[in-house]
Amino acid sequence: MPTIQTNNPTITQITVVESEPEKQAEALSLMAERARFMARQPGFVSISLHRSLDGRRIVNYVQWQNRELLQQAHQSPDFRKAWGKFDDLTDQIDPHLYEVAEVLDAVR
Repeated sequence: MPTIQTNNPTITQITVVESEPEKQAEALSLMAERARFMARQPGFVSISLHRSLDGRRIVNYVQWQNRELLQQAHQSPDFRKAWGKFDDLTDQIDPHLYEVAEVLDAVR
């Protein structure tokens, strides 16, 4: 379960993937397969995949214990083996690392 809070030592990677609407479902399926692999790697905290309603984007919200373990998981040959197929399904992949700066909850 993702934990979104300030002063959290986990690292967050948010990746926006752009694809043609007719390729979104297949790209999302491949990302879900990779997510299941990543979930077994050291340092894994959570992955949440989001698809845009217009079919043009997928947002991947990843939390990892630290940057080094995330980089190790990304370098795994098993993670990279489907990279070529993923490139065929997408137009642009834009990953960045983040830290939580502010969190607001609904007042009840």
